[in-house]
Amino acid sequence: MNPSRFLSKIVVKIARTPFPKPIQCFINKLYVKIFDIDMMEYEPSDPCLYPTLNDLFIRHKKVIEFYEDEDIFVSPSDSLVIAEGEIEENYVYQIKGKKYILKELLLEDVNLNEGYFINLYLSPRDYHRFHVPIDMEVVKATYIPGDLKPVKPSFLEKELVFPKNKRVVLKCRDLKDRYFYMVFVGAMIIGKIVLNFDERLSKDYDDVKSFEYSDPIKLKKGDELGRFEFGSSILIFFGPEHFKYLNQKDYVEVGDILGEIY
Repeated sequence: MNPSRFLSKIVVKIARTPFPKPIQCFINKLYVKIFDIDMMEYEPSDPCLYPTLNDLFIRHKKVIEFYEDEDIFVSPSDSLVIAEGEIEENYVYQIKGKKYILKELLLEDVNLNEGYFINLYLSPRDYHRFHVPIDMEVVKATYIPGDLKPVKPSFLEKELVFPKNKRVVLKCRDLKDRYFYMVFVGAMIIGKIVLNFDERLSKDYDDVKSFEYSDPIKLKKGDELGRFEFGSSILIFFGPEHFKYLNQKDYVEVGDILGEIY
C-alpha cells in the first residue's frame, strides 16, 4: 500500500473513533484552539457536542449566503485562492513557479487553451463541506487514485502534487450549455472525498474509475455538493470566452463571488 494512504487510514481511524466524553471534549477543544476556529459560525457551537474528531471536521455552518444571479459563479468553499489565471497552451499553474499540463491532471485530452483556472486551498481550520457554485449538470465523474501528499502552499512551492494525488474530476455543464471542470484533490490525512450525488465516488479504487451519466445530475447553486474529511484543494477550469474572474480577495468564503460566466 502507498505509505501516504496507509498513514491516512490510521489517522482517519483515530479521527472516527469516539473516545470517552471527557477525552473527546479535550481533543475537540484542542483542535479548535490550535486552528483558531470560530465555533459560533457552526451548529452546534460547542466542540464537546461532537462525538468524534471527524464529526468536528465536517461540521455544518449556521448560515451561508449565495448570490442568486444565475450567471454569477461563487466559491464552493471557504478557501485561500493560491493561484488563478489564463490557461496557456493547456498548461496551468499549481502555484507560482510550478506548472503542469492539464491532461496530466484530468487524464483526458481537453482543449481549454486561453480559458481560465482557479486553485482553492482548504486549510485544516476551514469549513470542510463544499457547495454547488452555479446551477449545473454533472455529465461525467472520474475517480483517479494516487498519493496523499500535503497540499498546503509551502509544500506546493517545492513539489508538483496536483497531478499525482488522489482526486475526483467532475465534467460539468452550465445553463449556457458550456462545459467546465471541477477537481477535488485529496491530501495528507484525507481518507475520503465525498460527492453527495454518487456514493461510488467515496470509495477507494486501485484503478481509474469513470462514471458517465446518461441522465445528467442536475444541481442547484448553493446545494451541498460534498465534503473533505480534512483540508484539501478544489481546482476549477473553464474554456475560452466562458468566464470572467471578478474576485479581488486572497481568502474567500463559501458563496463569495469568484466571477461570472458569459
